[in-house]
Amino acid sequence: MNPAHSRVAPHIETLCSRRDFLCRGGAGFGALALNYLLASERLQGAVTATGSSRPLDFPAKAKNVIFLFMEGGPSQLDTFDPKPAIRKMAGQKLPESFGKNLITAMGEADSPILPDKRVWKQHGQSGIWVSDWLPHIAECVDDIAVIRSCWADGLNHANGVAQMNTGSILGGRPSLGSWVNYGLGSENQNLPAFAVLCDNNSNVVGGPRNWGAGFMPAAYQGVRLGAATEPFPNLNPPRGISEERQRGKLDLLQELNQEHAGARAENSDLDARIRSYELAFRMQAEAPDAVDLSKESAATRKLYGVEEPETATFGRNCLLARRLVERGVRFVQLYSGTGSKWDAHTKIEENHTDLCRATDKPIAGLLRDLKSRGLLDSTLVIWGGEFGRTPMSEKGDGRDHNPTGFTMWMAGGGVKGGQVIGETDELGLYAVKDRLHVRDIHATILYLLGLDHSKLIYRHQGRPERLTLNEGEPYTKITG
Repeated sequence: MNPAHSRVAPHIETLCSRRDFLCRGGAGFGALALNYLLASERLQGAVTATGSSRPLDFPAKAKNVIFLFMEGGPSQLDTFDPKPAIRKMAGQKLPESFGKNLITAMGEADSPILPDKRVWKQHGQSGIWVSDWLPHIAECVDDIAVIRSCWADGLNHANGVAQMNTGSILGGRPSLGSWVNYGLGSENQNLPAFAVLCDNNSNVVGGPRNWGAGFMPAAYQGVRLGAATEPFPNLNPPRGISEERQRGKLDLLQELNQEHAGARAENSDLDARIRSYELAFRMQAEAPDAVDLSKESAATRKLYGVEEPETATFGRNCLLARRLVERGVRFVQLYSGTGSKWDAHTKIEENHTDLCRATDKPIAGLLRDLKSRGLLDSTLVIWGGEFGRTPMSEKGDGRDHNPTGFTMWMAGGGVKGGQVIGETDELGLYAVKDRLHVRDIHATILYLLGLDHSKLIYRHQGRPERLTLNEGEPYTKITG
């Protein structure tokens, strides 16, 4: 061929997915089948960008959730589940009648029983027992349902935290907050629907997958905010940049991004990134006001302990959580002890004393503030960790992980306060009455939000996936 008449070969894009093949193969006739499949997925309960397209399955008792996650596993035996027997049997080995499977797995076969050192009192009209580690929360027990019979599958933090957040001990599935976001949509298009606040710069065990969207579109994942002093870094535009100029820059960026994403329709991360730029632009109008804690009264800041060094960090996060839910943020998760700081294998007295002091007043302040503003009725507040602690000692002055019987509590959102649900055995090792697995807890949360866990389905690779993995039942008696 004469080089003078040769033409430059057109750009060739590599077909890198089945979707590309269907769209382009056979003159594009495969796209007809692809279009049908995508339409079917949308009919199976996809959620629009402005809210949920599916009706509620039950009358919703709660609209928003605040999940107070004590990462590392708080001791139920020293907070909400008193066991006089562990004092009577102090120093003895666990009776053989309790079995050895769990104990052997944790290397605790010969560990002596460790007595608690708490002062226990009954509080409120309900007379619920709470230890002296949590004097402020104790004053709110008539609004709280204490669940003493929780149990899980994970023995270590990685699978325990994963299961409490995603329903599975294996990472990679959508998080609880993502399922709620998927099922209900957002009440406020100018703020993230699912926000995460941590009390230090450490990473939660398992990292962002605990608030990730898994196999769902990335738009449903949670957004980890920064410290309460600056939750949204780099949000404000540079000085001298007008809104019109900012809008123009964003429109150009949108055009370039859409062109790039057009050939990569299967990549939901790209769509989520594009949406995030739009959300950031809208947030510039509303977010600064939402996170401006200086607008709160001195009395409110005192209620949360914002000005006290020991409670300042978690107090700010709790106050910020209230400001977010009252502006329509659907799901807010607060981590205490980020990086498994509640994991008291040794020196439990020192460890839990510090962490309880840091969280007790802020949490009680949150409950009181929500109640005084009429928000507690529509906001479900959850407290707990990935598991609890054993009655046996580890290294003499600490407790090991215990997924077989631990305590969580719920308040607001239709929950009847002043009640105790379930029991553990006389030593607090195993849940023995009204046992609620993590999947039951998740099903109950969805139930309170008006969602049937068996009907909240996302189809992934042809499979109908559910948060509860086809197990679990809501504990409907929690509403009274």
